[in-house]
Amino acid sequence: MASVKKDNRLTSSQSFMCVGFSGLFSKTATSPLEVVKIKSQVGTFHCKRGFWQSFLLIYRNEGLRGFWKGNLASCIRLFPYTAVHLTTYRKIVHHQMDELGFVSQWRAIFAGGLAGVAAALVTYPLEVAETRLVVQNCRQPTYHGVIHCISKIYGNEGLLALYRGFSLTVLGAFPFSVGCYAVYMNLDKLWQEPPFRFTPLQNFINGCVAAGVAQTLSYPFETVKRKMQAQSARLPHLGGVHVHFTGMVDCFIQVVKNKGVLSLWNGLTANTVKIVPYFGLLFTCFEMCKQVCLYRNGFIVSPLSYQLTPGVDQSLGPYELQEVKRYLKNRSFRSESSSLGNRW
Repeated sequence: MASVKKDNRLTSSQSFMCVGFSGLFSKTATSPLEVVKIKSQVGTFHCKRGFWQSFLLIYRNEGLRGFWKGNLASCIRLFPYTAVHLTTYRKIVHHQMDELGFVSQWRAIFAGGLAGVAAALVTYPLEVAETRLVVQNCRQPTYHGVIHCISKIYGNEGLLALYRGFSLTVLGAFPFSVGCYAVYMNLDKLWQEPPFRFTPLQNFINGCVAAGVAQTLSYPFETVKRKMQAQSARLPHLGGVHVHFTGMVDCFIQVVKNKGVLSLWNGLTANTVKIVPYFGLLFTCFEMCKQVCLYRNGFIVSPLSYQLTPGVDQSLGPYELQEVKRYLKNRSFRSESSSLGNRW
């Protein structure tokens, strides 16, 4: 899917930090759209008058702070999610490689889906906490922070409440992967050139289109999942969910019966609008962080440009380049010592 491209000139820790920082920044910047989307999916009163009115109602009832509810849980979730996702993805892809080390695009996307499910399993309680924090009124809060939210859910509702709706993550992974595959299989036809010739702008557009199609196909599963995460008999108005249900299948039935099929896509406007700024900021921040790291590693002459350092083999890894520099420095030092000894 839309992801930053791996650069072998960065260390693993540098790549992880670049992805983490760019994810934090893009998530925080687009948090208002995420709040509107989640409230629309759950069905709170804020989002019953349309996309733009939702912003006004949230601002009037909760102020600016209301647009960043749950953002801390989302940001905390990012690092373990990324770590587990990358590790699992690499292991799955390694087993799917042929004798030449090649992996088909379909298998790579399938591996990404499985890795996403594994990462979601580890970080799912944080997603539940994010939903609960977003749905509540921050001026009359039930939960006071991420840790308090998780501990209170566990104490009052049990461990299973922290994984309520997780099966929908697994079910939603299938249409999500199909959407990604359908888009990427037709990109070369759209641009009329092979993928390895795509420019950064083309890759950005490809990522946005793939994200839009994939998320639209899997959106009903996410909508029901958010409702299941939010509903609780121990919360005011049962958590603000506009329909009451007893399980996953009943939730689908009640939503379609009472609100219509299209209500399964409530909040899709906010989600679609969010895609472009989210991935734009993600790619931009990643590239800026990468430039700083490449400069520190010695591959470029300035952190403000991509001008390559003269005489540096760009195919080397960061540790290999350090070894080469250390060898040349030692050889130069020995040469100077030998020259000095000959003079005496």
